Amino acid sequence: MPETPETPQARPLTTPEAPPEAVSRGLSARAAGLALRLAALLEATCDEESAGSSVGFLREWAETAAEHERPPHTDPAPIRRLTDRLGLTEVELDLVLLAGLPEEHEGLARTFRTMHPRGDSHPSVGLAALLFDHERHLGASAGPAADRAALRRLLHEGAAARSGALAVSGEGTFHDRSLRLADRLWEALHGWDAWPDALTEVEVGPPVAGLDGWLARPAAERAVAALRSTAPRTVIVTAPDETIALSRCAALARAAGLRPVAGRVRPEYPSVLGLLGLHAAARGGVPVLVAPRPEEGAGPARLDLRRVVGPILVCAEPGAVRPGPERPVLTVPVGPIDTEDRRAAWRAALPDEAWQAPQLAARHPLDPALTAQVALDVHSCDELAPDGARTDVSAAIRTRAGAVLPPGVDLVSPQAPWERLVLAPEPDRQLRDAVSRLAYQAAVLDDWGLREAARADRGVRLLFSGAPGTGKSLAAEVLATAAGTDLLVVDVSQVVSKWIGETEKNLSAAFDAAERMQAVLFLDEADALFGTRTEISEANDRFANLETAYLLQRLDRFDGLAVLATNLRQNIDAAFVRRMDFVVTFDLPGESDRHRLWQLHLPAPVRDDGIDLAALAHRYPVPGGWIRNAAIAAAFRAAESGGRVGQPQLVEAMRREYAKANRPFPVDPAAPPGVAADERALRALGAATIGSNREERP
Repeated sequence: MPETPETPQARPLTTPEAPPEAVSRGLSARAAGLALRLAALLEATCDEESAGSSVGFLREWAETAAEHERPPHTDPAPIRRLTDRLGLTEVELDLVLLAGLPEEHEGLARTFRTMHPRGDSHPSVGLAALLFDHERHLGASAGPAADRAALRRLLHEGAAARSGALAVSGEGTFHDRSLRLADRLWEALHGWDAWPDALTEVEVGPPVAGLDGWLARPAAERAVAALRSTAPRTVIVTAPDETIALSRCAALARAAGLRPVAGRVRPEYPSVLGLLGLHAAARGGVPVLVAPRPEEGAGPARLDLRRVVGPILVCAEPGAVRPGPERPVLTVPVGPIDTEDRRAAWRAALPDEAWQAPQLAARHPLDPALTAQVALDVHSCDELAPDGARTDVSAAIRTRAGAVLPPGVDLVSPQAPWERLVLAPEPDRQLRDAVSRLAYQAAVLDDWGLREAARADRGVRLLFSGAPGTGKSLAAEVLATAAGTDLLVVDVSQVVSKWIGETEKNLSAAFDAAERMQAVLFLDEADALFGTRTEISEANDRFANLETAYLLQRLDRFDGLAVLATNLRQNIDAAFVRRMDFVVTFDLPGESDRHRLWQLHLPAPVRDDGIDLAALAHRYPVPGGWIRNAAIAAAFRAAESGGRVGQPQLVEAMRREYAKANRPFPVDPAAPPGVAADERALRALGAATIGSNREERP
């Protein structure tokens, strides 16, 4: 089994550390020292009657907590990480521990409540000032020295206050207010995976294979270096698919030796972004902001990162965020992903099918993040299969992508073989060549190097042109069947919008869905979308031309099989025709092809012995769609009469097809003037029917 190469820049995320229970006991032991210092303050400043019970409890709790003493001169990993990330002084660290003490034990909260001037269960600023005053008078050896002016400055301008780790809250004068820690930070310092209520945690998932080449690109290398430093920098990764952007952020973080800690929050909320940074620091990771999609009509949200210390990763849709001027910004494109990385992704995702990686990478050139998702589906289906049957990868891709189809796009499971399509030799050869291109893309573009040497694009683009009923829609279904994939049919009436930009957005969603599924994208009546650009005489012309320009660019980038069909080729913009790999013209079928079509649509068991299909093919030079309609209509008439399909029903059905098209019904030259030859056959259907025919005949 081939091994997936490790990322060159990768290193262990963190050094081995104690389990969470040991980390939690270590923090309690660290806080116990502060509890003893508080007990000493109470003994020195209060009489025994008022402070005796509080002093006793503080000493008792501290002694119990100190039984799990940490190694000398060390702090538990989370508090050490937070101190290093924020650059906390010893006094600020004591303030953080003091603010967290009420969370340690309900007895401690009750003790602080008795000492607070407003009865709050958190320590007051005045208590912190008294503690440091007392220790300053005793000498520096008893604790960190900080006078009241220095304390006031730290609580307004210090690193803990600026980052939001420590806040002064409540009413009253400054010294009557309370010291509080950021939401759930104390639990995080204990080593538990606690998460603030204001943040929505985002699961990053396991590492994604197939990004080695991407990580070696200059933009990614600069981003990794930025994450390894402590300087405040913003690394932005944008992609329309959040899964892809998040996988890149995770890969950058892990390459820098950091754990990605991701949360979803509005970019313009500085206090909540500060919370994300604090919790990432306590976990030894880098914060990853997952920006939600902007509201309809809203512009990009400004990134307000004033409370975030150090680097941060931002995962967003293109145009969703706008960085501020206070921090350097690096942007990292999510692509391109080269062929070898795509193959590595498939090898890692499906190790039992590693030998198929080149074919899978060519047939399904998914992003490595999406490849990993498909592998989850395949493994799950394999486990549930009762007979041990292997799950088809293409089916798994279609199932996942089909669950989120955009409006106006219908998923069709094609079942039309080549035998159902009756075409002249040249159009038939073109369609088979189009399917062949899909099969040999890996060999020609990747192995032979024509993708770089000739700047050849992936995907296949076809234009079908011809009169209605000549088989364009059927040909699209046959292509999908031959390619072993689904057919995505775009309803142009639902895609085109009167609102500016909505048509492009709807079409983009259709193209994206087809690329994810590697399905055949079929746009019928394409001249409504791909019409010739005009000179601008009014505002509407300009916006129509913008739509055409967008479609030209999107068609160039399309990495799949796209079929455009039109009845009016002359209305298609010449730039679209130039981009087509195949332009297939569907002419009216000749007499021999019409004979084959009659045979296909009327199997021998349902035909009356007297039917002359050759005569029908000779007499009616019509498209295959007319033949299909006539065969079906005649079959229903025959079923009503209780027999098989006969010549009279077929002639009547064909006459109606001519009437629908407002075309004259063919006349047999041997018949009496003004009388259609086929009317003699219609006499068996009744005089009323014949009279109706004469009234409707031009």
